[in-house]
Amino acid sequence: MVVIDNIVGTFKAWDYVVFACLFVISSGIGVFFAIKERKKVSSAEFLVGGRQMVCGPVALSLTASFMSAVTVLGAPSDVYRFGASYILYGIAYIVVVVVTAELFIPVFYRSGITSTYEYLELRFCRGVRVAATFIFMVQTILYSGVVVYAPALALNQVTGFNLWGSIFATGIVCTFYCTLGGLKAVVWTDAFQMVVMVVGFLTVLVQGGRSVGGLASMWETAQTGHRLTVFDFDPNPLRRHTFWTLSIGGTFTWLGVYGVNQSIVQRCISCRTETHARLALYLNLLGLLVILFCAVLSGLMMYAFYANCDPWTAHVIAAPDQLMPYFVMEILGEFPGLPGLFVACAFSGTLSTVAASINALATVTYEDFVKQCCVNLSNTASTWTIKGLCILFGVACTSMAVAASQMGAIVQAALSIHGMCGGPMLGLFTLGIIFPCTNSKGAAGGLIVGIAITFWAGIGSFIYPAPPSNSRPLPLSTAGCTWINSSVSPVTDTTPYLDLTAPPPRPPLADSWYSLSYLYISAIGFMATVTVGLLITFLTGSNRTKDMKPLLIQPICNLCCFWSKKYKEMCWCGVPHDERKQGLECSDSAVRHGDQCYHQDNREAVKSEELSRPSKNSYSLEEKSYTNMGCTSVALAPHVLKLPKKVLATPKCTNTLN
Repeated sequence: MVVIDNIVGTFKAWDYVVFACLFVISSGIGVFFAIKERKKVSSAEFLVGGRQMVCGPVALSLTASFMSAVTVLGAPSDVYRFGASYILYGIAYIVVVVVTAELFIPVFYRSGITSTYEYLELRFCRGVRVAATFIFMVQTILYSGVVVYAPALALNQVTGFNLWGSIFATGIVCTFYCTLGGLKAVVWTDAFQMVVMVVGFLTVLVQGGRSVGGLASMWETAQTGHRLTVFDFDPNPLRRHTFWTLSIGGTFTWLGVYGVNQSIVQRCISCRTETHARLALYLNLLGLLVILFCAVLSGLMMYAFYANCDPWTAHVIAAPDQLMPYFVMEILGEFPGLPGLFVACAFSGTLSTVAASINALATVTYEDFVKQCCVNLSNTASTWTIKGLCILFGVACTSMAVAASQMGAIVQAALSIHGMCGGPMLGLFTLGIIFPCTNSKGAAGGLIVGIAITFWAGIGSFIYPAPPSNSRPLPLSTAGCTWINSSVSPVTDTTPYLDLTAPPPRPPLADSWYSLSYLYISAIGFMATVTVGLLITFLTGSNRTKDMKPLLIQPICNLCCFWSKKYKEMCWCGVPHDERKQGLECSDSAVRHGDQCYHQDNREAVKSEELSRPSKNSYSLEEKSYTNMGCTSVALAPHVLKLPKKVLATPKCTNTLN
């Protein structure tokens, strides 16, 4: 065990050089793709890379976008305070990736959509699509601003790293390479930043292991401090982290963010084939588990290092999320450039998350709003419009980060918005993909009720925090802090971080409903949305399943290969899944759009030899609508490539329901 007896230093010149290299290389990737793709002027090239991406870089991009700086700094701190049970998130990650790859992505990919919420208009009506898009935009802008500000503040307070310089640099660089290079630049930059994240973690682990006397010593210290207690099967839903909250609640929380979120789905549908899209997800799972393992091991090493002198309890740092950067400065401060490498690791998570958000926001705004108002935009006009939207949302995310500095305790609430919105959104897409009977009224009603319930629980838990008995933090010691009573003054917090005013009197619901584990909020929103959606559907008249377009439905029974055809057809609920060919893919020189393949080179619609002749009930691009979904006429993603004029019609939704 190591006893600290002084205050760590600040950044040196070499640290800034290493950190600056991250921004320079990221910008350089954007410039490279802007020059390389300058002759390919189309919205499809800019937004989905021409749907010709391969699984490797997409997998790295998915992992980098999934792991923000909040994870890099927050996960080790969580392990430090609460123990290694955080590793159980791995169970949730596995379930999330499998469900996304087998249930959601096949529907999104085969539909040929670019905006995830475009599916909602095809399945329900335009009103549901607009509502979902608006919710996504609000939550993404809020989260992007906080995900820039919170880590920058933590690093500033510990290392002296310039707060506003890092915030504006992050916003400018992300906007720069998103605007120049489009999705290809974002994906390849994310791949580079993922490598930086892993290298940064490995640097901390290697030097941290040396500082605590090796892995065996670390393990013994962590076991003595009860940090290795992983499995807690207490079914109490008020407990912050148990086996059930992490595995079940964590699955719903991350599935809402991962399975139906535009920034994730957009990368998957950019792949050249559905097989590449699914393979990217499974390769990404390996990356998620590697980052999770590194974060948990870093937290255990941090505890072994500070077992006798906790800097947070000793008031050397102001908040738990400052533990990781303080630990890094302690063990790497004597090595020029290495603290800068870890900060680059943390900001790689920030850059990848913000870049994904900017690209996704520009995509949904263009697809869900601009194209509906301006139908006949040329390829050049479309590309410049999208680039303008990238700049607009880059400024919005950066401005949100600046506003976060004045929000105080609202920062914590903004970080929870993904959980409050993710569950209802997951429920909405589940109603469309799994339950063919659901109509547009049920979808809209379920979404409204789900959002209301999750915000009620989420905001209530923010105003009336759960008592410490629910989270059960493990004990920390300051017995080895020899400098506490000396003349050396510990570092104090000079920037507002959280509003620590005394909470108001607690109402009756404070210790029950408001004290639910934060991981269950998404699950509650999901169940409320699905339950209310189905109830309203049955009360108002369900859809005629025999007229349902099978391409928009993914029957769960089809995933069970051991089921006979007879039992599968019973579970299809009348949807004619047997009248279309599923799982067929285009050749490498073509891209899929609906049930057709289009060559990338000449952009002319051609039929793939693998595709069978569509029957009268199969999903065809010429069939722009179906009347039992709440929309009398909806075009199916005509923007993927330059398609025949008869496919480019964009009829309007009249919100009628058979």
